[in-house]
Amino acid sequence: MDETETPAAPYCGRFAPSPTGPLHAGSLLSAICSYLEARRHTGRWLVRIDDIDPPRQLPGASDAILRSLDAHGLQPDAAVTFQSSRREQHLAALAELQAEGHLFDCGCSRSDLRAHGRPGPNGPLYPGTCRNGLPPGRQPRTLRLRVNQESDSFDDQFQGPIRTCLAETIGDFIVRRTDGLPSYHLAAAVDDGAGDISHVVRGHDLLWCTPPQRLIQRHLGLTSPLYAHLPVLVDTRGYKLSKQQGAAPLDDRQPGENLWLALQRLQQSPPADLRRASVDTLWQWAKTHWQPERLRGLARVTETDGPA
Repeated sequence: MDETETPAAPYCGRFAPSPTGPLHAGSLLSAICSYLEARRHTGRWLVRIDDIDPPRQLPGASDAILRSLDAHGLQPDAAVTFQSSRREQHLAALAELQAEGHLFDCGCSRSDLRAHGRPGPNGPLYPGTCRNGLPPGRQPRTLRLRVNQESDSFDDQFQGPIRTCLAETIGDFIVRRTDGLPSYHLAAAVDDGAGDISHVVRGHDLLWCTPPQRLIQRHLGLTSPLYAHLPVLVDTRGYKLSKQQGAAPLDDRQPGENLWLALQRLQQSPPADLRRASVDTLWQWAKTHWQPERLRGLARVTETDGPA
């Protein structure tokens, strides 16, 4: 464990879906894995709806997500929270970062980044066009956090030691968007570092979101949770199952079948005779037989995957 990692006690995990559509088979893996890890540690499991991106949200999606979780026996240990209710905290964090000189105005567009940024794990790295002042004729569009030669080291439960120089892998990143809303990095860092969440279990596609979020937490004096990035579910073409790719929503009429398939994809080898079992029976088996070590080193699993 890196010296900057100070896990809170007792264990508290969370599942934080965005209301851009109903849950699908890939998001169910994250929900199940985070839930079973919380139960393995006799901890709490919370649900937070990350509703900070109004242009991408679908009416009724939050309700559909919560209905699916309930149908699959995934009841949180406290009232569901909504990230949009913490806007004041997000704005206060931005003000603090700006007062400390960590932020700068940026006038670059996405097309500018695609044209001039070199490839990085989160997309094109910002080339530094505006970090020393806006070029003539450019107006501020976003706020970026200035990344110098900060290094980050943390031990991921599933992916092992992660060591990186943020300037080389992440670059200066957006913390306030063109529409004035906080970025995902800013909101997630503030809310996950507020003290209640001790562990974050989420998909491997978000692994490289962790270093910038941890940097924000360090700047704000927040506690970084411990992280575990489980493999993402991909289709037979190798594409991640996602709402953007048109992944089919979960069929809440067959929650037992969905749970069995998810446990199979999580490398847990559920017995074949449980495939038609009740939700309660499947959860009893899963809590007793959960083996998270089977996920170590896996970045993805396919829809047809079972145990190696």
